[in-house]
Amino acid sequence: MLERSLEGCHILVVEDEYMLADELNMELSVLGATVLGPAGTLEDAIHLIASEVRIDGAILDVNLGGQWAFPAADALTHRQVPFLFTTGYDQSVMPSRFADIVLCEKPINIMQITEAVRYIVHN
Repeated sequence: MLERSLEGCHILVVEDEYMLADELNMELSVLGATVLGPAGTLEDAIHLIASEVRIDGAILDVNLGGQWAFPAADALTHRQVPFLFTTGYDQSVMPSRFADIVLCEKPINIMQITEAVRYIVHN
């Protein structure tokens, strides 16, 4: 058993690339997490953040079909839900209010992402 298990954790996946979203869904499920989503649009992400009773952590793609995902990040912050960003962009596109948020650059490594999710959920 992993030291920092995701067993029973509710993890929101916000990713517009279907194959990546599916891969994250499968890997998080294998690790025992309940996956919320995946949401592929900013609108779907905002809806899930507002409607889900429990979110223990989130993976948030910075760009969702040409829309910045920062309103979703703000909603997660408001709910005090820990999250990380995935992006193909560099740190310069990130608003300063998110300077302390974990940023995983694409192409992502699924093992690194799941380890980062364990970190944010348990710290």
